[in-house]
Amino acid sequence: MRLHPPRRQWILYLDSCILIYAMEDRGARGAAVRRALADVEVEVTSSALALQECLVRPMRERNAELRDRYLATFDHIETVDLDAAVFVRAAELRADFGLKTPDALHLAAAQVSGCTELWTNDTRLATASHGLAVDIIAERP
Repeated sequence: MRLHPPRRQWILYLDSCILIYAMEDRGARGAAVRRALADVEVEVTSSALALQECLVRPMRERNAELRDRYLATFDHIETVDLDAAVFVRAAELRADFGLKTPDALHLAAAQVSGCTELWTNDTRLATASHGLAVDIIAERP
């Protein structure tokens, strides 16, 4: 199967941990992410996988207000399609770097869609991403 070039160029892909910190973390991590996001002047993208990961806690806790905040946030974020090309790339990343499936899918989605940065707090993605993954918590004071 051949990987197809992206149909549209996005710049910044947000991993689910970044979205969760921005919405839920009232400590230093959340503050760092919110400061970083306030400076963003490019199109932001993520995936339905991130939405699923973000919704687990609000749904487990029956927190409709937080669930609705996530859904509203995703209304303003471009969503990368998780098509066959993304799953093939994710399989390559798992085989080559031993990433867990969700991490591999996030990185593959960012790569296949042509993003220039993937904001995360997962240092394991740095090696596999060849510079695409940025640990935004470590990068910001």
